[in-house]
Amino acid sequence: MRRREARNVVARERVGPYTLLRLDRGGLEPGVPGQFFMLEAPGRLLPRPMSLCLAPPGELAFLIDPIGPGTRALCSLEPGERIHVFGPLGNGFRLDVERPLLVGGGIGVAPFPYLSEALGGPPAVLGFRTSHHAEAAALVPSAEVVLEPVLVTELVERSCDVLACGPEPMLEAVRALVPHAQLAWEAPMACGHGGCYGCVVEIDGALQRLCVAGPVLCAEKHEDLAA
Repeated sequence: MRRREARNVVARERVGPYTLLRLDRGGLEPGVPGQFFMLEAPGRLLPRPMSLCLAPPGELAFLIDPIGPGTRALCSLEPGERIHVFGPLGNGFRLDVERPLLVGGGIGVAPFPYLSEALGGPPAVLGFRTSHHAEAAALVPSAEVVLEPVLVTELVERSCDVLACGPEPMLEAVRALVPHAQLAWEAPMACGHGGCYGCVVEIDGALQRLCVAGPVLCAEKHEDLAA
C-alpha cells in the first residue's frame, strides 16, 4: 500500500562511508525486497529514492551513500527529526527462486539485507572499491567480499538464480552471463510514480520508466521490451 507519511528518525549509524538511517515505521508497510521509498529531507525540494535495507519491528532502515546535496541532507538528520516518506513503490525481486545468489556492487548492497532475510540467508557475492566500503557487507552475513580489481562476475555461477543490484556495467556483465537474472537498475527519480519521466532509461532498445517498470527487471521483461 502506498502511503506518504511524516516519520521520525530513530537512529543514524555509520557503516563504512555509508549511513544507515533508521526511521519509525508507523503505518508504512515494508513491501517486497527491491522496492523503494521516496525520502524527503526537511528543506529539500525533491525527495530521493532509496531501497529498503532492513525492516526490523517498528522500523524502516535505509543505507545511504552521501554523494550529493540530497543524500548528504538525509545522512545529516538527527534522531527525533521528521522526514516525509512515500512508499513502497515499484516492482521488487521475485522470491520464488530455487538457487538464489545475490550479486552486488558498492551501494548496490542496500536492498540485500532485507532480501537475504526474506530468502533465508542465501549466498551472496559483493564487490567494493575499498575495505572501508566493504564494511557494508557485514549487513549480509552470508556475503563473500571481493575488492577491486577483482570483479564479482568472476564468482557468478551461471546455474544460479541471480538477483543483482549495482552499477550499470556490472548489471550488464551479469546479464551476459546469466540471461535470466533479476536486475535492480538505478536512475534518478523525482516523483516515484511515473509522472515526471525523470527515471527513463534505455534497456534493450526501449525507453522505460524505472519507477514503474522496475527497478527490478527480469529476463521475461527484457524479452518484452525488445519485442
